[in-house]
Amino acid sequence: MLGHELAHVKHRDILTSTITASIAGAISTLAQFGMFFGGRDDDNRSPVLAVLVLILAPIAAVLIQLAISRGREFEADRGGAEISGDPKALADALAKIERYARGTPLETAETHPATAQMMIVNPLSGGGISGLFSTHPRTEERIERLLAMVG
Repeated sequence: MLGHELAHVKHRDILTSTITASIAGAISTLAQFGMFFGGRDDDNRSPVLAVLVLILAPIAAVLIQLAISRGREFEADRGGAEISGDPKALADALAKIERYARGTPLETAETHPATAQMMIVNPLSGGGISGLFSTHPRTEERIERLLAMVG
């Protein structure tokens, strides 16, 4: 697992996350400014469209940010496997952490989901469409990709 974390450092993932979070915040702010300050008073703007943009733009920005976060996790797995020279060991460690995490609910992460990106595996219990809002890819998929590196 140390190789995985070192790969995050090597790939400057904190910088990438900071930039994507800043862009997501800027999109949200621009959507709000556009709704409140955009256009002239005599425009025939649709208030429904303005509200939709106000709601959907920040959601889209967050989804993009989280997709990038999940992609960085795959890259950190690949980099960690290269650093350690043993992708199977990292896959085994991920499986072990996943089994432990499922047996011990992490109340702090459930209460404050924004902390989920700081965990090795996704600590949140949601499933289905909530996968769109996940900071980590499914552990099973991460393990499959690591084991593919072995063969």
